Amino acid sequence: MGWPSTSDSGKNSKNDDSSRRPVSWPDSLNGTDWEHYKDPRNWVLTLLVTTTTLVSLQVYRSYLRRIPGTTHIQPSFFRKRSLFGRVTSVGDGDNFHLYHTPGGRLAGWDWLRKVPVKKTELKNKTIPIRIAGVDAPEGAHFGHPAQPFSSEALTWLSDYLLGRRVRVLIYRRDHYDRIVGTVYVRRFLTRQDVGLEMLKRGLATTYEAKTGAEFGGLEEEYKAAESIAKTRKLGIWGGKKKAFESPRDYKTRMNVGEPQNGNGKTKA
Repeated sequence: MGWPSTSDSGKNSKNDDSSRRPVSWPDSLNGTDWEHYKDPRNWVLTLLVTTTTLVSLQVYRSYLRRIPGTTHIQPSFFRKRSLFGRVTSVGDGDNFHLYHTPGGRLAGWDWLRKVPVKKTELKNKTIPIRIAGVDAPEGAHFGHPAQPFSSEALTWLSDYLLGRRVRVLIYRRDHYDRIVGTVYVRRFLTRQDVGLEMLKRGLATTYEAKTGAEFGGLEEEYKAAESIAKTRKLGIWGGKKKAFESPRDYKTRMNVGEPQNGNGKTKA
């Protein structure tokens, strides 16, 4: 069998060399068969799949991803977003812990996904919430005695919220790493403002601190409810006027010698 002729070999070598030569960008565009892309059937499906994937990821990150704690809440969420979840514990007359359940039952919570019950399972997985716009009587802490009606406020809030699903319109993070927000709960098929209900029953005053007050645009309504409870002498307003001390005045009076938290601020 004879060897291939050198002339054929040379031709093949030239063809290979020409095929490997770099092609300029304009030549590449001019050489593309654009007629192929003019038919929507060749690119619409790909575009739809890509768009759906990107939108789904964004929806999950913004609305369906569970937030395990305060530090995981993005600053951009404040005053624009709300948190939905179950109340797992009530620590005082105006604050509690929330286990975030984004999407609620539609996302499988309570039938496919369960909210933990044990304290060990809930550790570092809940968000502390401070009810905005109200100040409940102070319980016994830091070695100081409890205010009148502090236990009544705590009992009422526990009965009203513990184990229930609530929605919190979030405003900011306070110096105790709690999320301050207006809290809503469904009771008897209606959505009720928890802070407003406390004021109506005389179990709290409107927030009186000079700094850090948050009402979410509800200050006028809150003060009106407080005024009605005061007129009717409900709850904390039922005693003698001269003997009354608001939670803010109590905390101001007890600030002397009161233990402080790590950043040098006393409880608000």
